[in-house]
Amino acid sequence: MSDKPSVLFVCVHNAGRSQMAAGWLTHLAGDTVEVRSAGSEPVGQVNPVAVDAMREVGIDISAARPKILTPEAVQDSDVVITMGCGDACPVFPGKRYEDWKLDDPAGQGIEAVRAIRDEIRDRVRDLIADLKG
Repeated sequence: MSDKPSVLFVCVHNAGRSQMAAGWLTHLAGDTVEVRSAGSEPVGQVNPVAVDAMREVGIDISAARPKILTPEAVQDSDVVITMGCGDACPVFPGKRYEDWKLDDPAGQGIEAVRAIRDEIRDRVRDLIADLKG
């Protein structure tokens, strides 16, 4: 474990919500937080509408690739934030778990994805403030 907190964002496909959250946390916290994301059933690529929505606010997640959720990723993280993956996430004692109820951007237009993006930004800001104590 390093001195900086590590956060793992998890959604089903690791293509929208968790990727946007990871992008926001990296952008807003810089290198003060270790950022990971994964999915219980990852798909082949990040949602292009999510990429476009993040690009509008100056954050490039186009190089991100969906990754499979592993027990090791959970074990190596201090905070695990799930977004609609239900019971797919392994639970380890001593970890902090949060479940963020967010709409799934899959199949949605840019307007809907912008609203999800902005809600994620607000939650990530609150998370950063909380991590800093």
